[in-house]
Amino acid sequence: MNMATLQNTAGGMPIVILREGTKENKGREAQRNNIAAAKVIADMVKTCLGPRGMDKMLVSSLGDATITNDGATILKEMDVEHPAAKMMVEVAKSVDNEVGDGTTSSVILTGALLGKAEDLINKNVHPSVIVDGYDAASLQALKLLQKISVKVDVEDKELLMKIAMTSMYSKIVSEDSHLLSQIAVNATKQVAEKNEVNGVGLRVDLDNIKVEKKAGASIHDTKLIKGMILDKEVVHSGMPKLIKNAKIALINSALEIEKTEMSAEIRINDPQQMQGFLDEENKMLKSMVDKIMKAGANVVVCQKGIDDIVQHYLSSSAILAVRRVKESDMFKLSKATGAKVVSNLDSLVARDLGSADLVEERRIETDKWVFIEGCKNPKAVTILVRGGSQKVVDEAERSIHDALMVTKDVLERPEIVAGGGATEAYVANELRGWSSNLEGRAQLAVQKFADALDSIPLALAENAGMDSIDTMTELRTKQNKGAKWTGVDVRNTKVTDMFKQDVLEPLVVKEQIIKSATEAASMLLRIDDVIAGSKSKMPPGPPGGGGGMGGMGGGYGGGMDM
Repeated sequence: MNMATLQNTAGGMPIVILREGTKENKGREAQRNNIAAAKVIADMVKTCLGPRGMDKMLVSSLGDATITNDGATILKEMDVEHPAAKMMVEVAKSVDNEVGDGTTSSVILTGALLGKAEDLINKNVHPSVIVDGYDAASLQALKLLQKISVKVDVEDKELLMKIAMTSMYSKIVSEDSHLLSQIAVNATKQVAEKNEVNGVGLRVDLDNIKVEKKAGASIHDTKLIKGMILDKEVVHSGMPKLIKNAKIALINSALEIEKTEMSAEIRINDPQQMQGFLDEENKMLKSMVDKIMKAGANVVVCQKGIDDIVQHYLSSSAILAVRRVKESDMFKLSKATGAKVVSNLDSLVARDLGSADLVEERRIETDKWVFIEGCKNPKAVTILVRGGSQKVVDEAERSIHDALMVTKDVLERPEIVAGGGATEAYVANELRGWSSNLEGRAQLAVQKFADALDSIPLALAENAGMDSIDTMTELRTKQNKGAKWTGVDVRNTKVTDMFKQDVLEPLVVKEQIIKSATEAASMLLRIDDVIAGSKSKMPPGPPGGGGGMGGMGGGYGGGMDM
């Protein structure tokens, strides 16, 4: 039994507090373990930062390999055991879900904040003092960001493309960033709607952008479809495979005769009755097709099944039909084509139909997909991602996700700052000056916060093979002279004005990085006791299947003899 589970009463009698096998780390040891685990995770992704960052190959237990330098993907794919390391993974996930970019930076900053805090703890500064200093520094950093941010015009497509390209510079597909950023910006602008809540900025729901990926061809063949792609084929071989000026009916009920809810039987005594029964069934199915034709539809997209006889009548009427389409795709199709999803065929009328210039079944590699293109001002679109191999396509999809997210961030809150570590270096510099107004040990924590912020430009310089000391000295010198956008130009390995280099990032991304990193670091610093419960195991039962009671938490060993 671990000694941590024993406590003595005033009379000296030992009492058991925790279950056998429970492990406990207290005080400095607990803090040291947590900080060490978090720093390991930060060091792991640090080499991925920036355009000169390295990639990671993650191999699953089944042998599937993922090649990426996307911080969120790396941490998501890793099987992390340590609870403090799991918190770092949560930081990356939350940043990815909230703003889509800056995941690697947030993890590096969290690791740096904890590393700097460890220096202070070793000098007997209490963790609560450090946390208070970090919180004050974080609030001041957010004010500084707001002060230096640049407001932008959301109609400036060139600027939006520069922001999208910045998010792709560090990816494997960076050479094709111009094409992919153009697609991302066009897609996001297409689905953007006015913000009805407060009337400020736009509102973008990225669920309205469907991303389909298929290996083959090259990244240059990636394109934006103003409409939808359905990963289904036309249901009947006799149907037309191409229809121009399509009138589209969206139906979410089955085009077949549904079974009754209660069991029933029909007794037939005469062959004529049998024929009449079949004729009636045929008539009901034919009437379904007649209703569709009467409404004027020449394309039918059905969420459920389509009976073989209905398929025959539809193909005879030169109507193209697709069945078993996902509900989410039906919703997007409605937004793209302007069609109304109809549950009851009796209520289908011409105004419920959507329109598209072209509906066509095409072969993409080994699959047949239905393309619905040329919708008028669609509020749902599709990006078809192509690439030489599955690994390239997967990474291209991750890059497009980041580009879509940063474009959305700027459309919803049109404020930007420069990248390349310029913003972090500026805020760090200002925080050092601001800390001189503080009293006591909190001043030390603020200075350490500033040092942690410098870890971003430092990591960029190291990953580019630049001399870190020379780079930081030059960067600080230029910043002190008033060139606030001076950062590390990783592609040309020099220190220069990043705004002029068009390395631009949304303000909201920088804010989220600082908020998430500060909160995670503060939470880990407050922990001074880690109590790890033992995993209960089933005791082995005696031969023959019988057995007595199990141990604590083990349940029954086998069946009890009655």
